[in-house]
Amino acid sequence: MPAPLLAVDAPSLLYRAFFALPKSITGADGRPVNALLGTANLVLQAVERHAPRAVVLCFGAEAANYRVELYPGYHADRPPMPDELSPQWADARAFFGAFGWQVLWDEELEADDLLGSLATIETQAGGEALLFTGDRDMFQCVGEQVTVLFPGGGGKDGPVEIGPDGVRERYGIDPAQVPDFIALRGDPSDGLPGAKGIGEKTARDLLREHGSLDALLEAAGRGVPGMRPRVVGALRDAGAELRAFRAIATLRHIAVDRPPDGPLDAAGAAQAARERGMNRLAERLQAWPGGGRP
Repeated sequence: MPAPLLAVDAPSLLYRAFFALPKSITGADGRPVNALLGTANLVLQAVERHAPRAVVLCFGAEAANYRVELYPGYHADRPPMPDELSPQWADARAFFGAFGWQVLWDEELEADDLLGSLATIETQAGGEALLFTGDRDMFQCVGEQVTVLFPGGGGKDGPVEIGPDGVRERYGIDPAQVPDFIALRGDPSDGLPGAKGIGEKTARDLLREHGSLDALLEAAGRGVPGMRPRVVGALRDAGAELRAFRAIATLRHIAVDRPPDGPLDAAGAAQAARERGMNRLAERLQAWPGGGRP
């Protein structure tokens, strides 16, 4: 099996690093570089561990228009980007490009959609994909050839590897059921309320019994014996809305080319790091073994 493709949810890691590291980490111009530094260290840790054939950092729209049209409350309560993060966001393409990593940006759909599309293209070509993201929506992509790297609490152990069994252990459902699960349970981070009165345990149990949201709604419409009246009422009242929530949670495919192999450019990365005042990172990159190859 060839080396895997590492696809990175850049917004997820940048925000995580921004809030995890102090804003006192600044470059020569006095502006914070904490998000860029933290993200670079996270990705390098994954590169050291998994030796990917290429690294792709994915960016996209904050909220895809079609998702907002389906439900206006989608992402509506998210605060604006912090002022100290905006310049780092703008610099991300140049900074990570210096590492020899590809940066993909889609103006219409979201970073999640790019990650899912890359996973599809990679597996169709017979390869394996690693999706580095803190977004549990991406669990829907998990399979025998696709693993989610989920950021943990930091430290030397790095992100948790989530395969099909890991999804089942966490949610009690299969990866393919994740969009239906999100529709029923809701997702506060995305502003999706889910079905009234249906939490994580009930959503899991209903999907275990009925298999899918469509089958569940059909059963509620028939009044299946044993289904609690409160659940029946919630499902009957919100069928169209729940299908919209599922459509929001389901990834959209973006036409992208399969990325070519691309080893780490340790020298270029070290120069980019030093230009931004990241001297310890620059020293780490200068000492990278194999001339930039993990």
